[in-house]
Amino acid sequence: MPELTRNSSKSISRPVRFVVSVLAPVVVAVLIYQLDSFDPAPIPGLTRGSVFVPKRNSRMLRGSEKIGVGQLLGPEDIAYDPDSRVFYTGCNDGWVKRVAVEDSVVENWVNTGGRPLGIALGRNNDVIVADSVKGLLKISSDGAIELLTDEAEGVKFKLTDHVDIADDGVIYFSDASCKYGAKDFPFELYEGRPHGRLLSYDPSTKQTTVLVRDLYFANGVAVSPDQNFVVFCETLMRRCKKYYIKGERNGSVDIFIDNLPGIPDNLHYDGEGHYWIALVSEISYPWYIAQKYPFIRKVMAIMEKYVWQLPLPIKKNGGSIAVDLEGKPIAHYYDPQLKLTSTVKINDHLYCGSIFDLYIIRLNLTQYPAVADA
Repeated sequence: MPELTRNSSKSISRPVRFVVSVLAPVVVAVLIYQLDSFDPAPIPGLTRGSVFVPKRNSRMLRGSEKIGVGQLLGPEDIAYDPDSRVFYTGCNDGWVKRVAVEDSVVENWVNTGGRPLGIALGRNNDVIVADSVKGLLKISSDGAIELLTDEAEGVKFKLTDHVDIADDGVIYFSDASCKYGAKDFPFELYEGRPHGRLLSYDPSTKQTTVLVRDLYFANGVAVSPDQNFVVFCETLMRRCKKYYIKGERNGSVDIFIDNLPGIPDNLHYDGEGHYWIALVSEISYPWYIAQKYPFIRKVMAIMEKYVWQLPLPIKKNGGSIAVDLEGKPIAHYYDPQLKLTSTVKINDHLYCGSIFDLYIIRLNLTQYPAVADA
């Protein structure tokens, strides 16, 4: 009889333990979901469709070469100096490095002590850096660092991202988010609210001005060759807009290109009638669904906060799209193995940087062009 009681107790305890082991985590998860204050928002105007591009190179890694392997830790952007024939790039270890175009020799130039992202060549051989930690910096030719600005309208920059300079010396740059910094920027994607800004800094007056606010992850910036407007990327919305800085439309905003075939990052004008927009990756179906339903992004944020760091919700198939001065697509270069953050055309080559790589990719566009589909 005692043996029967013990067996009965065991048989009863098994389902109890099973129920507890299954239900307890569910109950805890539901409580965390209900109590956590993270509040993602619906993202307007979502679509999976993309603009038609007449020419493509879908295997751009074929024929490409790697520069500075192991010496460039996440080279995010590229700025080329044709006089010295070197380009500058900012790395994850804080270094702004110089790379010779002729022999690909890499030089540790200046360490900002932050995370240099966007880079542009200024006047008097200065280099202007959008540092996601420090703010907007000027580095002189002898390596001296000067903070130009790190706030606007009393709001500190949290993720100073990209930069370009107009002919009159005014600096245009983006703050991807005024809420989340570089280390927690995935929460900017999960929350789905417009915390980004396009700004300008006038060196003559030292005035910082907010030009456009409420942007969905403001990113790449490029002044038009006629100096009439500034093109800038909204990463989360897969589009670029233009902000007019001259003429009758001064201060107004238009769509430059929408429904890009990937998630845009930096963009650069090549001096030959084309903008090159770097695409981190194509839009994956799981991420499209997560964007569509805020509760999924809340679950992702809770997982990121309490359980483990999630991989970024992106695929590969990154690359670059070339568009003309009106935003019309010309050519799309991409590869299943790529995630790019910057693409710059130097002579016949396309130089590609990425925060995900330890090198820069160079592709000869003459030998490996984009072609129209047969």
